[in-house]
Amino acid sequence: MAIRVGDKAPEILGYDQNGIRIKLSRFRGKKLAIYFYPKDNTGGCTAEACSLRDGYGELQKAGYEVLGVSRDSAKSHRLFIEQHNLPFNLIVDMEARLHEQFGVLAEKTMFGHKYTGTRRQTFLIDENGVVEKIIEKVNTKDHARQILMIQQFNDSIIQ
Repeated sequence: MAIRVGDKAPEILGYDQNGIRIKLSRFRGKKLAIYFYPKDNTGGCTAEACSLRDGYGELQKAGYEVLGVSRDSAKSHRLFIEQHNLPFNLIVDMEARLHEQFGVLAEKTMFGHKYTGTRRQTFLIDENGVVEKIIEKVNTKDHARQILMIQQFNDSIIQ
């Protein structure tokens, strides 16, 4: 069953591009934006990663850390990070375990062939590890601002 708003995110998130195990508890007390994307170094995925890179300082000021997740290899992630100067880690999920937990796999069609691909989605997780919001329609070119606007909206409701 896919993770929904109000659910606790899994403790074990996987391994990053350097083989370091990433746990949810590492981010306790901070908000976390976990974004799932189809493939390193493709147009939309690069635009999204660069938007998050360019807005990373503002995201951190708002209390967020960022993690990207795709089914690419650690080597691919390291090159992607290097080529685009990404300041956050990318989780290697080649077996799609985290994809399955978060429910981001979907049947897609390319050139008439069906395959299982990644739905581009971002999960905003609060300081206690609970999913606060799921962004299903990601604006790849302005994703950092999209997250910040959601946060500002949520803050205005609380006040």
